[in-house]
Amino acid sequence: MPPEAKPLFPVQLVGAGPGAADLLTLRAARAIEGAQALLYDALVGDEILALAPQACLKIQTGKRAGRPSMRQETINRLMIRLAQRGLRVVRLKGGDPSIFGRVGEEAQALRQQGLAVEIVPGVTAACAAAAQFALPLTHRGVARRVVMTTATTQDGKLSLDWAAAADPEATLAIYMGGRAAPEIARCLIAAGRLPDTPVAVVTDASGPGAQLQSMTLATLAAAPSVDLKSGPALIMVGEALAGSEVWSRLPEAAPLAGAA
Repeated sequence: MPPEAKPLFPVQLVGAGPGAADLLTLRAARAIEGAQALLYDALVGDEILALAPQACLKIQTGKRAGRPSMRQETINRLMIRLAQRGLRVVRLKGGDPSIFGRVGEEAQALRQQGLAVEIVPGVTAACAAAAQFALPLTHRGVARRVVMTTATTQDGKLSLDWAAAADPEATLAIYMGGRAAPEIARCLIAAGRLPDTPVAVVTDASGPGAQLQSMTLATLAAAPSVDLKSGPALIMVGEALAGSEVWSRLPEAAPLAGAA
């Protein structure tokens, strides 16, 4: 008789959170601890990777702006091949996999090959940054909506629904826009956002090198660039930010690279 086929485990698409290991969910930690093959993004820290078994196959996929990354098609093929070998495969992503994590593309590729998928949520950078620096994302009578968006298209061009972004009752959380931050600010002002709208640029949210640069849209628009040395940047824009105690104690426009 032919040997019985090895059962295939669901591929787990897991959110590693914003960086700090203690912001992992329990479900995410258990998934990593049970992994036999771990495909992880470059921003996932060593403390989180150390949760994986010693015998686990670990493969870094890159996925950091401005640096070499594995092609998405290659990642998909690797996950499929490893899962079809009967391994417990974990795809570990920074933040939450459902927020700019290509979870739809990866899940579709896996399901097309008859593989089951489990998605494990994680803390996204906007929530981590808001908590770390006590920045409210909503505020009664001021901000009723939170918009999470990216500022650039796949080919790197600046693209945003500027009319929607100009909504004064919305707090914007703009991912992957650090290098274009001054241009984004100028476009928001041109679309109707008030120049004195509060802005927070948070780098390395939840990490040991996390920094908050507080300013107005006008200040950001006039800056040559933003200091991104400590890590990836999240741009937060909205009147709700002014309600933070931390905001009131921070110097305006500190520190902007190249600013006079």
